[in-house]
Amino acid sequence: MRVPGVGDDGADFAAFYEERRDACLRAVAVIVGDREGAEDLVAEAFARAWARWPHVRCHPAPSAWVVRTALNTRVSWWRRRRREVEWGDHDPPDLERVGDTIDGTLLAALQRLPVRQREVIALRTLLDLDTETTAGALGIAPGTVTSHLARAVATLRRAAPHDPSPPMEVTR
Repeated sequence: MRVPGVGDDGADFAAFYEERRDACLRAVAVIVGDREGAEDLVAEAFARAWARWPHVRCHPAPSAWVVRTALNTRVSWWRRRRREVEWGDHDPPDLERVGDTIDGTLLAALQRLPVRQREVIALRTLLDLDTETTAGALGIAPGTVTSHLARAVATLRRAAPHDPSPPMEVTR
């Protein structure tokens, strides 16, 4: 398939995909709490990024564009699905499968955070975006990003297991 404005080899997109796929997948998985669902969402988002690569390539944070597109796709899927009738119980998301590289205790604490705080944590820490870029990706003010990040970190610190051993003393 020939996409206007994209070279025949698509080397720049391929390099972007190889470099950022795992980070985008981790960010979406932390936000949605479902590894398989996150894989589908990220695959769809990268397909859309490929189709619009000349535009996405010029975006200030292409990884944030992919994550935001994945989350928007999830909302669209959810809106379509809410009109469907459930025919039985389904299993809750398997959080252990999401956390291939994230501690299970931390992942469980992340899932208890409000969605916006999870989004901020994912974009700021997993994608390593700055406050301004995160704010732009989420459509919120930079101060709101800072506030959500501070609240999320405080909540995660309270949820972290405490080491009962006394701290080491520093000798001079």
